[in-house]
Amino acid sequence: MSAQINLEGKIYFENEPKSNVAVYLNNTTTGTITNKNGEFNLEVYNGIYELIISHIGFQTIKYNFDTSTYTKPLEFSLLEEESLLDEVVINGKENNEEWEYNFSVFIREFIGTSEFSKSCTIQNPKVLFFEFDSQNNILTAEAIEPLHIKNKALGYDIFYDLKHFSIEKKITKYLGYSYFKESKGSKNKQNKWRKNRLKAYNGSQVHFFKSVLKNSSKEEGFVINQFVRKKNKDRPSQEELLKARKTLSKSNVALNFSRKIDIPKNSIDSALVVLKKAKLPKYIDYLYKSEIASTEIIHEKNNETYLQFDNNLRITYLREKEEKGYILRNSLSKPRKAFPQASNIIPLAEKFIIYPSGILANPLDVLYEEYWSYEKFAHSLPLDYEPNNEN
Repeated sequence: MSAQINLEGKIYFENEPKSNVAVYLNNTTTGTITNKNGEFNLEVYNGIYELIISHIGFQTIKYNFDTSTYTKPLEFSLLEEESLLDEVVINGKENNEEWEYNFSVFIREFIGTSEFSKSCTIQNPKVLFFEFDSQNNILTAEAIEPLHIKNKALGYDIFYDLKHFSIEKKITKYLGYSYFKESKGSKNKQNKWRKNRLKAYNGSQVHFFKSVLKNSSKEEGFVINQFVRKKNKDRPSQEELLKARKTLSKSNVALNFSRKIDIPKNSIDSALVVLKKAKLPKYIDYLYKSEIASTEIIHEKNNETYLQFDNNLRITYLREKEEKGYILRNSLSKPRKAFPQASNIIPLAEKFIIYPSGILANPLDVLYEEYWSYEKFAHSLPLDYEPNNEN
């Protein structure tokens, strides 16, 4: 980060220069728009980036860019967006009540429900359109232009080019490109933003991955444990549950689910025992390795740094406690003492490349559970954020 280069380029459409095209480094505060001649100019620190070229009505271009190999101006040609957005728009306006409900789900799963999320709003919500597959219980979202998100808790205006959003089997996945602009405000606001940004950074995925790269995770407050997830043998299978429900639906006997049954005397008793066990968790996590070192999960090969480990990781950040909203996030949750923030990393690939900026080359290579799944987009910071500057 000690040196900068001057990144130059030109954008065309049908061999003609294209003005007012957004050009930015993904997930940073570095960006600009093309001039009347289609030209752009950016001062970029040395490093590896995703250069994003975006304009409404055209396909977004993502260009993996390494400053060490840059030798001449870049040129890009835009292609018109080929999609069924017109059909999406028409269908999306058929039921405003349904849209409102889907939007509330989108906000909860994308922006989040944390304290910071209360100060984070989408300024152009009507660019969003939803589709719900009732047969497979899948909700997807699409945006006809970048979302303008104002985060008053962290002091950013964010322009998010949504490329994928889905909720399937209680798992939320989203992917897109972000450009951050710092908000202007009084000295008191600036001080509040600096404090909140540092809080958002501490204990985050980016903080953790950066600490792993520096082999300083323990010194920075992280405890890394390893666990295996196995099916709960005491929980009935789906076939057993279905059979028990059929048995009870055919009976004319008044059912008492609270009745204690030590030894089943008939098929009704057996069915009740099976259904009572339906509340047991499907899986049980077994911790088998505690306080492992960063060097056990990070590897280097062919000039690439990647994470690889067996089973799953449990990451506990000792320097911050859970929010009250996290403790009471479920309808059946009860108030309790706040513990240090704990999150799970469930790998979906054998190994995954990690960049020096603290992000994964393919963010969908892993699934986050617990606290990191609670801190959603409202906690996002640009990659060029430097925590040392906030102290």
